[in-house]
Amino acid sequence: MSSNSVPAGQELPPSGGFSAIRYERRLPKRGPSGAAMFAICGGIMAYGWYEVHKYLGERHEQQREKTWARIHVTPMLIAEADRDEFRRRHAAVEREKIIMKDVPGWVPGQRVYYGKRYAPDVIANIPLHQQEGFKKD
Repeated sequence: MSSNSVPAGQELPPSGGFSAIRYERRLPKRGPSGAAMFAICGGIMAYGWYEVHKYLGERHEQQREKTWARIHVTPMLIAEADRDEFRRRHAAVEREKIIMKDVPGWVPGQRVYYGKRYAPDVIANIPLHQQEGFKKD
């Protein structure tokens, strides 16, 4: 033993015990709760679907307007095509008169096929520089 003659006492816990040790995580609460985030996302989606529905209604109305515009414009387009066909047919008959003037018995403008059913001529609109025999001066 030591030269001091003080007896060594056993080390004991303090009376009443040690203070409790905090071992759980105590993090500060950050951000909204799951229910709040779910509600926010639901609100955003509801607004998006509202806008989609509104756009689809506008698109439907525009499509209806376009359809009725085509219905009302169609007779004018048909009349314009008929005038163009008549003008082209008249010019073709005039060219045929000039080209076939020396052929006896040739009737300009007479149809090749005989029938009661009307069949419009198919006149290809070929640009002049793509036609056979075109010579650039």
